[in-house]
Amino acid sequence: MGLTKTEIFTDQQNEIAMFSKAFGHPARVAILQHLYKIDGCICGDLVDEIGLAQPTISQHLKELKHLGLIKGNVEGTSVCYCIDTAKWSDMKKVMLQFLDQDISKENCC
Repeated sequence: MGLTKTEIFTDQQNEIAMFSKAFGHPARVAILQHLYKIDGCICGDLVDEIGLAQPTISQHLKELKHLGLIKGNVEGTSVCYCIDTAKWSDMKKVMLQFLDQDISKENCC
């Protein structure tokens, strides 16, 4: 069986790409901002807060949970979501290391 395209890149490159996907859609950014703003779990008012349909919000929540940036707990018939602070810290370290690379202007055409 052949290599998948991600296998030719380093673990760090794949991790940066994975975390970047979280910020690849403004709805996911808005969800993350709202979860930080309320500093806790939220069950149902994301639809009202973000202004998108419930299935769309659910898809974005599923993606953020898959990326590990949020976690969800079942409470009755709802799932309440919050930021996974440990994973968020890991993501910040990886992304800051990547973004904090110095570029020499002398080497640019």
